Amino acid sequence: MELGKFNTMQVLKRVDFGIYLDGEEFGEVLMPAKYVPDGVQVGDWLDGFLYLDSQGRPVVTTQKPLAQAGEMACLEVSWVTSVGAFLAWGLEKDLLLPFSEQTRDLKTGDRVVVYVYVDPRSKRLVATQKWERFMQPLPDTLHEGDAVDLWIAGRTNLGYKAVINGQSVGLLYQNELFSPVQTGQQRVGYIKRIRPDGKVDLSLTQQGYAGVQSESERLLQLLKDKGGFLPTTDKSSPEDIYALCSMSKKTYKKAVGDLYKRRLVELTDKGVKLLDD
Repeated sequence: MELGKFNTMQVLKRVDFGIYLDGEEFGEVLMPAKYVPDGVQVGDWLDGFLYLDSQGRPVVTTQKPLAQAGEMACLEVSWVTSVGAFLAWGLEKDLLLPFSEQTRDLKTGDRVVVYVYVDPRSKRLVATQKWERFMQPLPDTLHEGDAVDLWIAGRTNLGYKAVINGQSVGLLYQNELFSPVQTGQQRVGYIKRIRPDGKVDLSLTQQGYAGVQSESERLLQLLKDKGGFLPTTDKSSPEDIYALCSMSKKTYKKAVGDLYKRRLVELTDKGVKLLDD
């Protein structure tokens, strides 16, 4: 059994106010009646979220929080008290973000990026804005060019910090982003470079020939959507190419070159023309 996570537990008995489940080292754990699915019988197995209530007692709910222990989320501040800010996270009991774990003054309605964890002293679930201390170095099993799951964690002067596979930190550079990026977004990305100091540069587009193929297929679809012609050439400005194709001029030229080699397009002084089948 893990606090702050969904666990599969067996129903031990029914009572007027809910059911008790086998919480193993936590003993018999209550799931209040309002969370009990219809038709549940003694002996059935249920998935439930295990946490401590305001009295420090373990309880189970079928409600789904926006983040479990060990995960990150972008949450809204419900209210602020003398002990910290409370965040709406999908459960009736709001999640505490203590003052000691805040990086700026907060007020009701603010949205904050936090990491959820079990406080080792109180055993209660809490949030922190100082999430980077929970991140680990990039595993040796990951290499440059590998595809990874990214969670966009926030802006910097250079671009966006992103959490790699839920455990490491990398950076997406602003001047290499050619599609909208927002904090809290989940994206598929690629490891572009692992620096000698262990820092990781990321990209939302695949590198190498495979990346060129991916972009050329996207450009090919855009040509079809535009009736078979794009008014862009080598002389077009990077701004015009980005506005029409949502890619850098360098990427555009590689993609056009790939389509030309495959005899799918004709290059004219006015633009790129899709050849007939």
